[in-house]
Amino acid sequence: MERIKLHKDFRLNGVAYSSIKNILSPKQDMPIEVYEFLEDWFSREYFINVNTSGSTGKPKTIKLQKQHMINSALATGKYFNLAANTSALLCLPVTYIAGKMMLVRALVLGWHIDVRQPNSTPLSTTEKQYDFAAMIPLQIENSLSKIHLIKKVIVGGGVVSKKLHTKLQGIKSLVFATYGMTETITHIAVKQLNKISYTPNFYNILPNVIVFKDDRGCLVIKANKVSNDAIFTNDVVRLISDTEFEWLGRFDNVINSGGVKLHPEKIEAKLVTVIKQRFFVAGIADEKLGERLILLVELKEEVNTVALKNEIDRSVKRLQLLSKFEIPKEIYFLKEFTETETGKIQRRETLKKIKNSINKG
Repeated sequence: MERIKLHKDFRLNGVAYSSIKNILSPKQDMPIEVYEFLEDWFSREYFINVNTSGSTGKPKTIKLQKQHMINSALATGKYFNLAANTSALLCLPVTYIAGKMMLVRALVLGWHIDVRQPNSTPLSTTEKQYDFAAMIPLQIENSLSKIHLIKKVIVGGGVVSKKLHTKLQGIKSLVFATYGMTETITHIAVKQLNKISYTPNFYNILPNVIVFKDDRGCLVIKANKVSNDAIFTNDVVRLISDTEFEWLGRFDNVINSGGVKLHPEKIEAKLVTVIKQRFFVAGIADEKLGERLILLVELKEEVNTVALKNEIDRSVKRLQLLSKFEIPKEIYFLKEFTETETGKIQRRETLKKIKNSINKG
């Protein structure tokens, strides 16, 4: 394919580049992963190799067409009204799609983008104001005192908890939860989380996207601008209209306990009000029920687990948070969850850590 053009307004860490040859000069001062991506982006290949995170399955490498990535960047710019000279902060790993697409948006739309080393506190050393940034929930949580420096923030890579959602109501920035994946080249749907008069339960799909459900009740996405084929997801949803849907949870996480289908993500959204530590619920084999529901809690520090278990049990009963089917049969404590490079919990791998002790018990 023809080499992609460099937008005249593009700036990287405050530096303007007169040509592609100039930006690819080995003398340029930029992180190596950014330089390597720019080499790929300006090559004559029509695709980019992108790694999936592995949070919902084995990590894999897929090919994404550059034109589809350009289309995605244009759609984001239009939806959020982010034209040339937008100031943006990149604080996500460039090794994955979310970080790559921040660079693509800047390159295609002519943004002024600053690259920061990805960590859990991306605003700790800055007082600069930005128009736009993309973060994961943990980064938002750790940046609440400074998040006002960014006018618009999109959040992906994990579910925004009720606790965090409540904290977002008092900030000046506009914050949006996004729905998407590597195969859809980041978000194809968005829901605003603050500065609105109602609690948003539903994602609104972006233009040129069609959604429907398969026979499992999972979302199917047709977005010709970013994918040649329909994308069959493992996300169980409730369709509200042609342009809205409610995310219920992962099909591969659904627990069938005594004939009752339980969505872990919905149970976790209720438990987040009483459990401070990182946790999740899962199903393990049970002779009578088929699967029984358990709760796993991460404890990185020494804690009286008996007292904590009793406290959780009392809070759940007192607040009447769960139905009788949603109450975990057991609670297990682990020193550390298994996670991906981007900080997402790998549920299956974490569960393996305690299965031997569960089976012996």
